[in-house]
Amino acid sequence: MTGLELLAEPVAEGITSFALDLLPKVGGKAISDVKNLFFNASRKYVDTYRKRHCQLKVLGMREPVDLAQIYTGVKFLDEEDILGFESPQALEKRYRQTRFRSCIGRRNDGEKRSGIDVANEKQYLMVLGGPGAGKSTFLRKLGLEALSTFHYEHQTYNHRQIPVLLELKRFESDHIDIHQLIAEEFGNCGFPAPSEFVHNALRQGKLLILLDGLDEVPTTNLENVICTLQDFVDRYDQNRFVASCRTAAYHGGFTRFSDVGMADFDDEQIKQFISNWFSSPQDLERATSQKCWEILQESKNAAAKELAHTPLLLTFLCLVYDRSQRFPTHRSGLYQKALRILLEEWAAEKRINRDEIYEGLSLELEESLLSEIAYAGFEADQLFFSRRELTNQIKDFLASNLNVPNTLDGEAILQAIEVQQGILVERAEDAYSFSHLTLQEYLTAQCLADNDHWDKVISTYALDRRWREVLLLAPGLLTGKQGANNFLEALEHRAQQCLKSIKLQQLIHWATAVTTDSLGCFNPAAKRISAIYLALALNRELTRELAHTHTLERARSLALVVDPAHARALDISLARTLNLNNELTRTHGQDLDITRAITRGITLTKRFARLNILTSINCLDLLKMLQKLKLAIPTQSTSVHQKQIFQTRLLKLWFSHLGISPDDWQLSSTDAQDLADYFYLGELMVRCKQLAVRVSPSIWTGIESRLVTVPPHHHLLAETPWQGLQSPLPPPIPQQA
Repeated sequence: MTGLELLAEPVAEGITSFALDLLPKVGGKAISDVKNLFFNASRKYVDTYRKRHCQLKVLGMREPVDLAQIYTGVKFLDEEDILGFESPQALEKRYRQTRFRSCIGRRNDGEKRSGIDVANEKQYLMVLGGPGAGKSTFLRKLGLEALSTFHYEHQTYNHRQIPVLLELKRFESDHIDIHQLIAEEFGNCGFPAPSEFVHNALRQGKLLILLDGLDEVPTTNLENVICTLQDFVDRYDQNRFVASCRTAAYHGGFTRFSDVGMADFDDEQIKQFISNWFSSPQDLERATSQKCWEILQESKNAAAKELAHTPLLLTFLCLVYDRSQRFPTHRSGLYQKALRILLEEWAAEKRINRDEIYEGLSLELEESLLSEIAYAGFEADQLFFSRRELTNQIKDFLASNLNVPNTLDGEAILQAIEVQQGILVERAEDAYSFSHLTLQEYLTAQCLADNDHWDKVISTYALDRRWREVLLLAPGLLTGKQGANNFLEALEHRAQQCLKSIKLQQLIHWATAVTTDSLGCFNPAAKRISAIYLALALNRELTRELAHTHTLERARSLALVVDPAHARALDISLARTLNLNNELTRTHGQDLDITRAITRGITLTKRFARLNILTSINCLDLLKMLQKLKLAIPTQSTSVHQKQIFQTRLLKLWFSHLGISPDDWQLSSTDAQDLADYFYLGELMVRCKQLAVRVSPSIWTGIESRLVTVPPHHHLLAETPWQGLQSPLPPPIPQQA
């Protein structure tokens, strides 16, 4: 509901009184008849504005949505924040310092102000932003606020003026009479003597003129339109004017206007938009907006959330979630649709014709061009490009394709991609980047899939976190007969290269031996990972070596993704392992609560006994010995030295029952890193399998069976017996006198 349909009569009455002051006499009619005439015309004007400008129906929506229902207040960047003068190198440095995906090239670190506040302050305002940033929506909302001033006592807009919204894409003829166009807006609604009415209104400064879409003016007529608008503003400078234009298409010419840029939506605005979107009684009952927001907050949806900073793509995400109450598992399809919206669908919605330079450059070819630019930048670890670099890449692409007309111009294509689609954006003077890092990652993955570059990328960049999202997207794009089979096998091969160390092979061989044929219902790989996790965690505490914590974290992540059906049970057990360890990891001995530590050890033993992960550990005997150790703790105060002895005894109890010596678990920094890398690649491989469109069951069964095992080419090493000696139990601790 816009509110106007409920308050149309009071608003019409306000406009009527306002209008009568502008045109007190109409022919020889009585004042009552004139007032009634203006009232009916005003009511129709309000109703027409609501129907024409306050109904949102985009991206294939089945039913329109009231603008006021979903509108979220926008924020503006000051003029100096719209386009800076940083070099591509400076922008790269700033991005790497922040390491924040959504701030790539964006100058949102400046002060942001409410759009309505700025419109209240500025008489002449030019609103700039990328495609789908919400420029048109803001102008329409501002018109609503202006209409509301004729009724409400407390308004957000402070100027009582009648709004007139003109879509500049209709300015096609050589002769443009803006006065006549405005008069037609009122005349079509039944205003008497519309031309005279508009003349008086303009002369007295009673109109708010909203000029939407300067970038949508046909190129051949743009200069004429700018001159006509500038002359009109100069002639009727008592009124207020707000215009909109895509940033890349704006080249000045409006000397009176203050330029402001649409800031990307921040988290508060995204959450508010989602809340507004899902505001029906059914959605409120089901808490749909909260669920959508929480899912979008999940780390696996970080790239999808980045798209949400653009209102158009946030609308797309809400439509996707509304249809299935979730986001699709195969994210590559989601990003492909988002890319197509920017490439083609949004231009069709706005009824913008592609320039003639696109003739001969199909949508498929343009995607291929953008994917090669994205891949080249990603491989060079480059997020920002100069105009010359981009133009040269476009020219090379055109020259390499026989079927592309040789009349196409690289500079013109870059300009068109920037202006019409906003996929490549000039962030600062001669510094371009993709509008969303997500789109660059998707296009890079598309290039991998189209050109079989993934084998090289896996061998070179699989451990580079910067390439993680690209590698996760690639399996969703490999749709041929082989699907993601070769891709996953290449990842497995890269992971196995991390297990060259004899000590790591022995460690995994031990984990296999102590978990084989155990009674737990867990995935065998999850059992092996848990055994390694337990031994490493205990050894970490015995040696007070905390440098390899990331190895434990990656082992835990792999265990949970390998066996999602039992992830909660595994997570609780692994977490309690660390709880025990944290109890023992104290800088000062006097802070150690040994009784509590042993109690945690008993709890942990019971947990692992129920899980039945290990075959070699006799949990019943261990429980008895832990209980006996707990009873041996003196009731009186215990010295620091005695606490340390108890601590050592507790840990060696664990190792003795595991059948290994803690000395054999001393990993060098290189081994620890290699093991952490192996766990990371294993987790990445499982997630890639989950996101793949097509995978052979036999291929994946083989890969999964080999996970956390000694590679086949190290078979002889795998047969090497574990050399660790069982640690003898320390002597009993003497009772304190």
